[in-house]
Amino acid sequence: MSLTHVILSLIFGAFIGSVLGFVGAGGAMITVPILLYVFHFNPQQATTAALAVVFIAAFFGLIPKIRSKDILYREALSIWALGLVTNIGGALLSKHLSAGLLTGGFALVLFIAGGSMLGGQVKTRLEKRMPLGALIATSLLIGLMTGLFGIGGGFLAIPILVLFYNTPQSKAAGTSLFIITINCLTSFFGHQSQWVQVKWGVPLVISFAAIIVSTLASHFSSRVPADLLRKSFAYLLFALSIFTIVRTVVAK
Repeated sequence: MSLTHVILSLIFGAFIGSVLGFVGAGGAMITVPILLYVFHFNPQQATTAALAVVFIAAFFGLIPKIRSKDILYREALSIWALGLVTNIGGALLSKHLSAGLLTGGFALVLFIAGGSMLGGQVKTRLEKRMPLGALIATSLLIGLMTGLFGIGGGFLAIPILVLFYNTPQSKAAGTSLFIITINCLTSFFGHQSQWVQVKWGVPLVISFAAIIVSTLASHFSSRVPADLLRKSFAYLLFALSIFTIVRTVVAK
């Protein structure tokens, strides 16, 4: 691996870690385009490597949230367990989809995720638990997104918890990081056939930088206005979505 690749990996790893630590979501949404368009991985390799990078970074970003007790374990474990079928199924299905379909679908998910981050104002009301029906539907959808695109599902979990169930932003971010950690690990094993196809040097350096920055960002995230984080991340996702669509069309 060249010195240029090492430097770029460190820079982008720090960026990925900051997104995960401050927002509690979106690590894979940043990692996949970086691996695709900066380091020239194919979609299957990028998805597999992103799962590993985001699992490692989310795990270390999770540690401050565990200490501050900002995790809804019941919801997180339920979403993971109920979504296992679609998570593993999506991972197996992704091997049979074309590169254009995967990147096009990923771009659409990015755009929807950006919209979800702008979807309404948080109201100060009593925190509620998710009813069973909503929990099952959310779990299956998050599992499918993780399996197909290597996305941990935090972009769905955070707005649902905050906007519909009045969960404080810090607790929603902690719960999201826990969901991302266990979802990405599960789906990574579902992509086992792709492990030998990935050149792991770049993902490992990215992970190293992401670990350090995500841990620090997670610790200080409560000091940054939640609305600023949400809106900044949403506009970043819109930009990535447009860029991915353009690159997919040009590639054809």
